[in-house]
Amino acid sequence: MGSLRKRCTWLWVFLAISQVCTLSVATATIPKTYIVHMAKADMPSTFTHHHDWYASTLKSVVASTKLQSETEPDPTKRIIYNYGTAFHGFAAQLSEAEAEQLESIPGVISVLPETIYELHTTRSPQFLGIGPEVANNIWSSAVSDHDVIAGVLDTGIWPESPSFSDKGLGPVPARWKGTCEVGRGFTAKNCNRKIIGARMFYKGYEAAAGSLNETTEFKSPRDQDGHGTHTAATVAGSAVPDANLLGYASGTARGMAPRARIAAYKVCWTGGCFSSDILAAVDRAVTDGVDVLSISLGGGVSSYYRDSLSVAAFGAMEMGVFVACSAGNGGPDPVSLTNVSPWITTVGASTMDRDFPATVKLGNGMNFTGVSLYKGRDNLTPQKQYEVVYMGGNASFPDPRSLCLEGTLDPHVVAGKIVICDRGISPRVQKGQVVKDAGGIGMILANSATNGEELVADSHLLPALAVGDTAGKAIKQYTKTVTRPTATIAFEGTKVGIKPSPVVAAFSSRGPNFLTLEILKPDVIAPGVNILAAWSGNVGPSSLSTDHRRVQFNILSGTSMSCPHVGGVAALIKATHPDWSPAAIKSALMTTAYVHDNTFQPLKDASTGEPSTPYDHGAGHIHPVRAVNPGLVYDISPDDYFEFLCTQKLTPIQLKAFSKTKNRTCKHKFASPGDLNYPAISVVFEERAASVATQHRTVTNVGTPVSTYSVHITPFKGATVVVEPSVLHFTKQNQRLSYKITFKAKSRQSAPEFGALTWSDGTHSVRSTVSLTWVVPL
Repeated sequence: MGSLRKRCTWLWVFLAISQVCTLSVATATIPKTYIVHMAKADMPSTFTHHHDWYASTLKSVVASTKLQSETEPDPTKRIIYNYGTAFHGFAAQLSEAEAEQLESIPGVISVLPETIYELHTTRSPQFLGIGPEVANNIWSSAVSDHDVIAGVLDTGIWPESPSFSDKGLGPVPARWKGTCEVGRGFTAKNCNRKIIGARMFYKGYEAAAGSLNETTEFKSPRDQDGHGTHTAATVAGSAVPDANLLGYASGTARGMAPRARIAAYKVCWTGGCFSSDILAAVDRAVTDGVDVLSISLGGGVSSYYRDSLSVAAFGAMEMGVFVACSAGNGGPDPVSLTNVSPWITTVGASTMDRDFPATVKLGNGMNFTGVSLYKGRDNLTPQKQYEVVYMGGNASFPDPRSLCLEGTLDPHVVAGKIVICDRGISPRVQKGQVVKDAGGIGMILANSATNGEELVADSHLLPALAVGDTAGKAIKQYTKTVTRPTATIAFEGTKVGIKPSPVVAAFSSRGPNFLTLEILKPDVIAPGVNILAAWSGNVGPSSLSTDHRRVQFNILSGTSMSCPHVGGVAALIKATHPDWSPAAIKSALMTTAYVHDNTFQPLKDASTGEPSTPYDHGAGHIHPVRAVNPGLVYDISPDDYFEFLCTQKLTPIQLKAFSKTKNRTCKHKFASPGDLNYPAISVVFEERAASVATQHRTVTNVGTPVSTYSVHITPFKGATVVVEPSVLHFTKQNQRLSYKITFKAKSRQSAPEFGALTWSDGTHSVRSTVSLTWVVPL
């Protein structure tokens, strides 16, 4: 018997090893999509076009990795995209062996596997100070010939929305090279003088996940999800009076730049957003002629040269295109940012002064305020008390029942009762559907410690509200201390003038930027909580398949919502200053941002209730009106960004990712990354290193021709700071003057110190956030 057991054991081991070997061979031979980044300047003179070079490179690798008995009629059919404007190279189906072989070919910078990005899922114009009178003044007839085009990479667009009316707009700009692609549910007539371009990119998705299901998805620019429609309308939606969601947030909905044109690039599908498709869209958008790109999605963080979106954004910046990206929804965890490249404007999220209060009243008379967007027929009577139940225990691990996960609630226990559900794991609104399916009549959604006191309103499918962590704990404690706990829920509609606001959203991703501590990120924050904007007619406001309601507008939260606010404001600035570079626009946004709320106190962090730091809010909350007239700007040329990359210990071949010509080489202008002319200043003191750090900056006068600016610097505990010169005298517009900042360490601080350096001429205050960090070198 023992011998038989041994034989069986060895047989299983043999079979397991065989399976592993078979799996390894299969993995190495099954084609997957890779993005091959080519050095444009290295194309041999024997080729007349880069596409021919790409095809030849692929053919040679396929031939060298095939056995003599194997033949492939046309390996170039594996190429799914050729890139040639913002990014240079191609995307193709390759085996692991072929991908490894390609990396050794001259002219190949990198071979990157396909990456799946995720979406970072009204009153905001008024809150930002750009109501109709201000927007119309900025977009005056004097700049009508500078029509600005905003490109939006997302889930497509719902063209029938009134937010995309072209009433009052002139002809499509003659310089526009884009088009409206057609497909199921989308014809050329769906474009107009507002939506001037609509394209779709799906080859990368189909190569990885198989053909799109055209019965459940629109294989066209049409938006079946709603996210893309919402972001596009936030950027540049036309004014729509009496807009609301089920009666909430009623008023005129308009985008940040209501007279800008929109070009929609659909890159996200049910299965995600694939990097090869995103690259193709950026490349095409720049060729089409967009001025601004709003990209509300992100993946992980990798080295600058291995981040395909970062490389493409660099190419877009070189062509004069401003790129705004969402910071991500990984907060409040530190170092959770995405899209951290200095040529990208990284946008975090904040609240506004509008809320949608709801109240839960317990049987013991205690009241707790939360938020909700519920509007339905199944209302609870405020004067009546209903039994309330919480399925969680005292275990250290969450109980699936307390999270109200699908299939976990016993109808015999919850039927006819209000159910307390802990936030986490599953979507917030889906928890309410689970409660409803089990016979529950209401839901109290309780924040965890991670979410703190931040409240996000949802269009629930049954009477429900969300409460903060403190209230949630108190309500759950109440259910444990009485024999028959009861409660009721009342909804109070829309309220404005909420204080304090803005507040940094708990979900908003946080710095520091661990790729380069000297580049302070995020750059700015903008409204991203409970934002009203246009919605797809294909899905209900909760996005659940069981939600059969249809609305023209929806309220969403996320850095996905804050990013298009900045993209739209950038379009406004571009309309006023058509000759400004992307860096100048970014500088204007950052140096005019504010860091105090409407109670005149420092901005707070929703996750803690304590003051936030530049790792949370960046330079501060955008102030569009001031950004149009900032006084001074910190401009940065593509060559300056390249010099910054020269400080990042990249190899010559890695640097070629950002160099389209052989003439661009490192001139070593910068002693450290901190010498990049960035609008924020971040100093890193290393122990056992020099205790003095010096950075240099140059400002360009875009305000009053003859003006004098004096400097003010926040005092720091850990260092003395000297600015030379301390006064800048300008004699003409566009004049550039430089200054030097010397930081001399006094005492090591256990935590980063933050302050500001501000230049003022009595009219303009040009504020740069300053960060001092002490690190131990590896």
